[in-house]
Amino acid sequence: MIVDSAVYRAGTRVPLDVETADLAAMRARCGAGEFVWVGMHAPTSDELEEVAAAFDLHPLAVEDAVSAHQRPKLERYDETLFLVLKTLWYVDAEDAVETGEICLFVGPDFVISVRHGEGGALRQARVDLEARQAVLAHGPSAVVYAVCDQVVDGYEQVAAALVEDVDEVELSVFSEDRTNDSPRIYVLKRELSEMRRAVHPLRDPLGRFANGTVHGIDRDAAPYFRDVTDHLSRTSETVDELDGLLSTAFDAHLARISLQQNEDMRKISAGAALIVVPTLIAGVYGMNFDHMPELHWQFGYLWALLLMVGTSAGLLWFFKKSGWL
Repeated sequence: MIVDSAVYRAGTRVPLDVETADLAAMRARCGAGEFVWVGMHAPTSDELEEVAAAFDLHPLAVEDAVSAHQRPKLERYDETLFLVLKTLWYVDAEDAVETGEICLFVGPDFVISVRHGEGGALRQARVDLEARQAVLAHGPSAVVYAVCDQVVDGYEQVAAALVEDVDEVELSVFSEDRTNDSPRIYVLKRELSEMRRAVHPLRDPLGRFANGTVHGIDRDAAPYFRDVTDHLSRTSETVDELDGLLSTAFDAHLARISLQQNEDMRKISAGAALIVVPTLIAGVYGMNFDHMPELHWQFGYLWALLLMVGTSAGLLWFFKKSGWL
């Protein structure tokens, strides 16, 4: 479905006397320096085919925009650029990074934005851009900048949420409590991989925009793209750092489990020794022999009890001193 469509001239939205759904008429009304921005959300194949017919979009790019399972990329079809971006948002209760997709068709006199998924709504980006006439005056390049800026800002928000969760994992791993952190560490590493698949491939297109080497993107807009590229690089570094921290936390978690198991075995062994030694003495004195030390002694029974208590006390002192108990 078409969410919004408008014609812009010199950084200002132009009122028209044609239906906004009549895209061919809107494009025909565009003069020099004007362009159309059409925003679509989860369009069907038929809806996108109508837009493709009005703006002469390449069928391969249209097919990619409909399928909505593309990696971030920048391609050129004649005079039209096709840019794919992954949108991200974070569900903290589930430690889950949810993904969507935005496809941009960029021509000399039009921008078609096709959005899939719940996140990454471009309404606010359009409103903010319309309030910045100097930026919007760069034409279709300004729309590309605004969309990329919003998407990368979303990446930074997700990265900030992941930083908090990784900090929680580190505190849990190194706490005195016995915790099972392996499942959460795995989930967070999986979500970081999802984020990496969105962030890393986008560095090349944004870098080319920032260098002003892409035909169809205004070279004067390069400083804006450099700002977005800087934010993207910072987010990429954060993702790599968090992945390394989680790997270290997982190794530390395994080491703590091994250490706890060793401590448990020492305690079990010490406890068993405290039982085995008195049992051995009782077993010896319980054998049916006449010629045994102190067997017919008046205090033999007391002697056996004191021997069991004394050996147990000696073992307990030894285990306490050695740290086994």
